[in-house]
Amino acid sequence: MKAISYSRYGGPEVLEFGDHPDPKVGPDKVLVKVRAAAVNPVDRKAQAGYLDTSFDTVFPVIPGWDVSGVVVQPGVSVPEFSVGDEVMGYVREDVLCHGTFAEYVAAPVRTLARKPRNVGFEEAAGLPLAGLTAYQVLHRALEVRPGDTVLVNAASGGVGSMAVQIARHLGARVIGAVREEGQDRARELGAEPVLYGDGFAGRVRALAPHGVDAAFDTVGGQVLKDSANLLAPEGRLASIVDGEVIGLGGRYCWVRPDMADLTALAELVEEGALTVRVARTFPLEQAADAQRANMEGGLHGKVIVTVDWSDQ
Repeated sequence: MKAISYSRYGGPEVLEFGDHPDPKVGPDKVLVKVRAAAVNPVDRKAQAGYLDTSFDTVFPVIPGWDVSGVVVQPGVSVPEFSVGDEVMGYVREDVLCHGTFAEYVAAPVRTLARKPRNVGFEEAAGLPLAGLTAYQVLHRALEVRPGDTVLVNAASGGVGSMAVQIARHLGARVIGAVREEGQDRARELGAEPVLYGDGFAGRVRALAPHGVDAAFDTVGGQVLKDSANLLAPEGRLASIVDGEVIGLGGRYCWVRPDMADLTALAELVEEGALTVRVARTFPLEQAADAQRANMEGGLHGKVIVTVDWSDQ
């Protein structure tokens, strides 16, 4: 099969397009014919070696954790899926080696769910990691309830845009912290936008004089400290980027693959309560350019790598 890989740590320049052995399908895995895979910031961190203390690495590494595609072969212990099923997944394992930037991926069954029927493969590929992150933090760490006021940092970004929509679906009022160029997107998603910068805390206080019930941090640093100071007396705080949140009385969260949560996200998409915006797409062989586009930022949507099967 064709795939993107890297044989040493580095930036986009270490990515290579070439031939790799087809994946082996273990009893609890599902062979997926990849149609699309999303680019995420964590891909770059893993590729640069920043996750070396958490994950064993077996070079060459095929990057990518998000995927959508079609089931080619379910493992012998997998009754959940059949050949031809359209699926999406957050295909994260404990070893960095076999990722989703390839024509095929052998995905553990626990990492997959059926693709929403009302969106294409590109949108579906952009949902798992960001959607699961937002869903799990809001439901489990922050326990958002109807009537809560929730502060979402970087509300127009990949995770933030998902968090705004899911929090709104849970019945919360959402204050979305954004830079100036993100105001319209945050408002479109249902948040009340508030600009970062001097006077940020005062602007949030003007909207929530008694403090916010929950704060979802995706930025860290001073923004995290400001968020902690904006909480109501019993307010909850969670961050996905800064471990200092623990010292502030909050929770540090890392997303995990979960079939039930992925299925719930698919249902939200099918109900029209959750949308995924695709900013740009690149063919598989141009994955390095896709990564560069993701690094540049400011796109307000997912960067997607696609596999063209039209001539096969």
